[in-house]
Amino acid sequence: MEQNIKSAASRNDALFERAKKLIPGGVNSPVRAFKAVGGTPRFVQRAQGAYFWDADGQRYIDYIGSWGPMILGHGHPTVVEAVQKAVLEGFSYGAPTEREVEMAEEIVNLVPSIEMVRLVSSGTEATMSVIRLARGATGRSKIIKFEGCYHGHSDALLVKAGSGLATFGSPTSAGVPPEVVKDTLVLEYNHIVQLEEAFSLHGKNIACLMIEPIAGNMNFVRASVPFIKRCRELCTQYGALLVFDEVMTGFRVALGGAQSVYAKSIPGFKPDMTALGKVIGGGMPMAAFGGSRAVMEHLAPLGGVYQAGTLSGNPVATACGLATLREIQKPGFYEALGARTRSLVAGLAQAATQAGVPFCGDSEGGMFGFFLLDTLPQNYPQVMKTDSPSFNRFFHAMLDSGVYYAPALYEAGFVSAAHTAEDIAATVDAAVRFFASK
Repeated sequence: MEQNIKSAASRNDALFERAKKLIPGGVNSPVRAFKAVGGTPRFVQRAQGAYFWDADGQRYIDYIGSWGPMILGHGHPTVVEAVQKAVLEGFSYGAPTEREVEMAEEIVNLVPSIEMVRLVSSGTEATMSVIRLARGATGRSKIIKFEGCYHGHSDALLVKAGSGLATFGSPTSAGVPPEVVKDTLVLEYNHIVQLEEAFSLHGKNIACLMIEPIAGNMNFVRASVPFIKRCRELCTQYGALLVFDEVMTGFRVALGGAQSVYAKSIPGFKPDMTALGKVIGGGMPMAAFGGSRAVMEHLAPLGGVYQAGTLSGNPVATACGLATLREIQKPGFYEALGARTRSLVAGLAQAATQAGVPFCGDSEGGMFGFFLLDTLPQNYPQVMKTDSPSFNRFFHAMLDSGVYYAPALYEAGFVSAAHTAEDIAATVDAAVRFFASK
């Protein structure tokens, strides 16, 4: 294990100071700034396999993997070869390519609920487009989302819970007018009674219910099987569309996404629409949304719901994504990935238990999360009870030991196929040292 010993003249510090003069907060996505945990962000110089090296040359075991896409690890040779070949053919055309068709065929083959799919460039673009399509297909305006679920930074989805049961939310970002979110109903995750009341009050006007089936921006919180089942029943009953935001979980928790996990417990289960991202791009900017043919045919140029993108279906991104999707379909891939992820969570839990530190964790496929609590939270208010100062100390202790977790309490973690048993053991050993020092 390489120790992260910051030099007096750290290049990370110098780069951060340069960045702050030109980039708001010194970063191009807020969580990277380390504001939640304190300290200086690590500026990545290169990455390979399960590791990255920062500007000071320090190596870290990487448990964010570009926030999920790097399911094979960094620089997988087959993926690199596909990208290099694609780059030599051209960066972008603004015209259709065969690989776009191949990507669509791959997604439709792997996700039974998707009959047609549209490629876009980001998860935010996918979820924003899904909302527009749901409204256009149903002729309704209102949408349901859940507190603690993050669906990108489009205006209608940057909403916090209202002040009372089944009330409409209010903006969580400056620059979002209240009238933009007046049709967004924010409910408590895993709260069936509140869900039923919302449909009773507003059902005939609800275009869609959007949910992260495993909420990765509450760290890692599963929707219960009864809750998902009731979501499906109510959407069917009232004619609303059930949307699974699988930007994070798609191909990360299982080959068929989180919806395939729920289908094991709910016979015949499938959402009406799905948003995908991260893994399908293999680290390149690519996302998608899809659903039934009847709904998707409302999109232009077939229907009246407009959506477009200059870089949608980018030839380099599709090459990267296709190579990734083909690798993860190899026999035994998810069994090995899931086993490695479970071993990490179990090792951390054992280390904490031996030291008498509250700890609970969960995982599915290559996605995991943990809390410094006695029991797993089921919703956002319970997540907020986590001891954030203790997590911050844990984060920095692990960072000093060369282990990179998400620099925020409320973010899930990711294991890749490149992580070895030795990486897991080194991570657990670092946690043992931290917990023993408390």
